[in-house]
Amino acid sequence: MSEVKGCITWHYVVLKATQTIHHGYYKWLFKSAQYITALQRTCNFIRDGQDLRYSNFAKVPLPYPSVEEQQAIACYLDSKCSEIDALMEDIQAEISTLEEYKKSIICEAVTKGLNPDAELKDSGMAWVGKCPGHWETAKFKYHFKRRTVKNPGDAPVLSLYREYGVIPKDSREDNHNVTSEDTSKYLFVRNGDFVINKMKAWQGSVAVSELEGIVSPAYYVYEFIGSALHRKYIHYFMRNKSLAAEFRRLSGGIREGQWDLAAASLENCIICIPPLREQQGIADYLDTKCSEIDSTIAEKKKQLTTLEEYKKSLIYEYVTGKKEVPTL
Repeated sequence: MSEVKGCITWHYVVLKATQTIHHGYYKWLFKSAQYITALQRTCNFIRDGQDLRYSNFAKVPLPYPSVEEQQAIACYLDSKCSEIDALMEDIQAEISTLEEYKKSIICEAVTKGLNPDAELKDSGMAWVGKCPGHWETAKFKYHFKRRTVKNPGDAPVLSLYREYGVIPKDSREDNHNVTSEDTSKYLFVRNGDFVINKMKAWQGSVAVSELEGIVSPAYYVYEFIGSALHRKYIHYFMRNKSLAAEFRRLSGGIREGQWDLAAASLENCIICIPPLREQQGIADYLDTKCSEIDSTIAEKKKQLTTLEEYKKSLIYEYVTGKKEVPTL
């Protein structure tokens, strides 16, 4: 239900009520999941999605309570849904705070260590600042070797998520990247390889893989050289928010969403290298802390899902007359 005047494209159909109605009631009715499902059942499927034609739309019956009832339902849902939305906004804000807290903990641990009393030195990297004086620093290329081994033929397709690291591509329903029919040029990843999406490195799409499979040619794959680096420490180090900002500075391209990090730029990046035992301690500490934060975030996301489902149920029950608006 539009509250403003303006122009829209020919893809839309504009309808005008032929009877006296309360627009707020039909706003909620048209937003109800059940009504949307009823509309979808009348759609014609076309190549790029669904096409809803007016002739089909007009066949979906609409409830028509008295205008007084419509107004009462609209006002009640306005009030109740506003309360639910406010709760959801608060929970989402808490999730965002926890996610930023997690990023800060990782960044602090991999660049400053776990000893607050450690003597610091200039790391030589603007994005790091000072690091513990006993840590070494070195270019990425001195500890990694790029691998370009192609698909062996029967390996599963992997994907890289900022939140989860390297996971099977088919394990997530929200992954809309299309896998090529010909995956012969996809890169082979072994358990323990470092993987980076060169177009999304600046968003934090880097990880040490714990799986074996293949990734698209938009990725770089590196193997570790020598034994100076603890893989889980590097997993955290390369995913820290300050390094992501550095990748952003080093990436280039016409459109932000397609910025590309050159292999040479990655390989010349400096990494912090604590003693191996300290790397292990940092990795163990971050495993524990991040697991605790992730568990709290998961609980809050469950709360969001519960509230969203409650809101949908509330709208359905009142716009269809399953429940009556309580009288004061």
